[in-house]
Amino acid sequence: MDVIDRKILALLQQDAHITVEKLSQAVGLSPSPCARRVRNLEAAGVIRAYVAIVDQVKAGLPISVFASVKLERQREEDLERFSEAVNRWPEIVECYLMTGQRDYLLRIVVRDLADYERFLMTRLTKLTGVASIESSFALGQVKQAQALPLGQTPGAS
Repeated sequence: MDVIDRKILALLQQDAHITVEKLSQAVGLSPSPCARRVRNLEAAGVIRAYVAIVDQVKAGLPISVFASVKLERQREEDLERFSEAVNRWPEIVECYLMTGQRDYLLRIVVRDLADYERFLMTRLTKLTGVASIESSFALGQVKQAQALPLGQTPGAS
């Protein structure tokens, strides 16, 4: 990826509906080479998808719960079973395999406390191999960014 590819990506992160004409003008290319670069970024998997970002509160899912999960064992089959379950449950919108005291960090979105309790009792606690779960409720969101800092120098402030 060169500087122009990074500019293309930065612009697409701001507006995935931008026309090739506007995109090409912004990065200093003619439309054909610009479109070719976008197709190459898609083919390489750098651009994975184009999505609509939905307002979580307006969609009726105002509660974000961060759940730290510890497994009984970290054997390959336990990790795979957990991963498969997490990918089946739409309430879990993010899941990270972690270092430290806990094995996974989940972000779960729900309508209310009752929904979270139902999710916890019928799904997460029923999963074989889960040793413990610690839940923290987000009181508010300070920042949410979908765009990667492609134009930033690492460590710069």
